[in-house]
Amino acid sequence: MTDQFRLGHDLTIDRLGFGAMRLCQSHPGGPARDAESGRAVLRRAVELGVNHIDTAGFYRAPDGSASANALIREALAPYPGTLVIATKVGPVFGPGGPRQATAAELRPQVEADLQSLGLDRLDLVYLRIGKTDPPHGESLAERFEVLAALREEGLIRHLGLSNVDTGHLAEARTIAPVAAVQNHFHIANRAETAVLDACEEAGIAFVPFFPLGGGRADIDDPALVKVAERHGATVHQIALAWLLAVSPATLAIPGTGSVAHLEQNLAARSIDLTEEDLADLA
Repeated sequence: MTDQFRLGHDLTIDRLGFGAMRLCQSHPGGPARDAESGRAVLRRAVELGVNHIDTAGFYRAPDGSASANALIREALAPYPGTLVIATKVGPVFGPGGPRQATAAELRPQVEADLQSLGLDRLDLVYLRIGKTDPPHGESLAERFEVLAALREEGLIRHLGLSNVDTGHLAEARTIAPVAAVQNHFHIANRAETAVLDACEEAGIAFVPFFPLGGGRADIDDPALVKVAERHGATVHQIALAWLLAVSPATLAIPGTGSVAHLEQNLAARSIDLTEEDLADLA
């Protein structure tokens, strides 16, 4: 199992990265986290070799006291030359709840990410569509064309898709190259296997969000516990190792606001699952 992936065929990144969603709050709707703790997690992640950070402009504390993008800039700028920062656009949050951005609203979202991160170009921008499940049958062409134009302008290096099905992926690829897809997928939720297979075949990164269940799913099934005990590891470490073993296209981006938890997650790099392990987890 290789521990690196060539994103967009030109950016070499470690397959175990970091998701910034939990930097500002432990869970959606939860209290704000201490900003300095978030900065410490980011600095430690880079010290431990993380060179892929996934964020979004809407990852922020509910009281507005902190945002993931600002913490990333404060902790890590000037950025290491090998660091890849991915962000996503699409959702708009207001008093009436989340809605989808129109095509015309996407450029301002990209420009806001450039400003908050202190960058002239974003390495990877995902177009996020739908709510909790891929919106089957919905066209993304008009919105993706906006991002493709921003890529041509040089504001974006690579384009990605989030919460999509294979039809969306095929539609987007007629407009511009797709470097990564980010869908809900983990060891206890394999519903997006068809999208993973399509990504692997095309050399596109498949980046599961909620790689450890996101607090919404119980992944502690007996088979996982059995394999964890065999390796002297935690269930979460085995779940991350499984994501990296299930396909050479998968990238894992577990998130946390704790340095200790970060170190525990990154220790999954050293776990090599055997054929017996994979059979038990099949």
